[in-house]
Amino acid sequence: MAIDKQLPLVNGDSAPSGSPLPIDIEIEIPLEEGEIEFEETEQVIPFNENLADFLEQDVLQSLGSELVTLYEEDKESRKDWYESFSKGLDLLGINQEERTQPFQGASGVNHPILSEAVTQFQAQAYKELLPAGGPVQVQVVGAHNPEIVAQSTRVKEFMNYQISHVMEEYDPEMDSLLFYLPLSGSAFKKIYFDTMLNRAVSEFVKAEDLVVSYSTTDLSTSPRVTHVMTMTKNDLLKMQLNGTYSDVELIQPGVPDVNEVQEKMEKLEGVNPTYAENNELYTILELHVDLNLTEIEDHGFACPYIVTICEDMNQILAIRRNWTEGDQLYKKTDYFVQYKFLPGLGFYGFGLIHMIGGLT
Repeated sequence: MAIDKQLPLVNGDSAPSGSPLPIDIEIEIPLEEGEIEFEETEQVIPFNENLADFLEQDVLQSLGSELVTLYEEDKESRKDWYESFSKGLDLLGINQEERTQPFQGASGVNHPILSEAVTQFQAQAYKELLPAGGPVQVQVVGAHNPEIVAQSTRVKEFMNYQISHVMEEYDPEMDSLLFYLPLSGSAFKKIYFDTMLNRAVSEFVKAEDLVVSYSTTDLSTSPRVTHVMTMTKNDLLKMQLNGTYSDVELIQPGVPDVNEVQEKMEKLEGVNPTYAENNELYTILELHVDLNLTEIEDHGFACPYIVTICEDMNQILAIRRNWTEGDQLYKKTDYFVQYKFLPGLGFYGFGLIHMIGGLT
């Protein structure tokens, strides 16, 4: 330990000409035996960092198991809706069924009224939502002047350019959504920045791949939203290399759960997945959930985070803050947009399968 001390001038006089200026003398004071000199430093984690890299493995395992259990409970709570939608796909009348009941060779044809209604809705909605001039229109609210009008025109042209040319998936994904929506009654879009493409993405998410808490009335207030994704090993490695996911050892994925809706859709298309493809796909759960991570930051209440879990390994790959940096209210950032065909009695809307499916 050192103390700097300056020698005072005698009688307050200034230093005589030619004499050196007052100097600093370091006096070393030895520490008492057993004392240790140290400086306390608090670790500050950058806002956009992957918090999973700063947590112990046992904490990650405990948190991952808890979140997967909650996801399974949420999935079980909508079981009846899921089965109803799965059975309704048989009513499209695309495939002819060979029946043995009530007698051998009985007719297995369904009237295509459901398919016709879906096709008409898709054609009309596509024309309205994706016109030739672009889907984005602007409106100036308040006082008008040439500068504001010119700015609004630039915003319109830029956004239409992004959607029509840069975001290549926007048009086909919206087309698929408009065909799927009248069947299921609900469909979703996920808008986010893709680190592999290095641009904004607007992705169609099927209703069966978005699982919400039982008490959910809308996405903005839902305490838990789980996006179920599949990812190849190669894409998973890319996400690890660019720092999006933690660098954990990947094991061979297990046999995926039976997805009845997906199987029905593949049957209607006349395709079947190969064995090799099934064994290369990992099931990824992306949970938008409120947590209180006291091991890293204790706000005194639960804050919104995005937790990414590989279900095959029960391993957390990423934990990221899901609010705007500096926001004192910790408002959740919404990535999903819900589309409803008809308002339902709960979170999911009603589709044509629910309304006229029995008539086929």
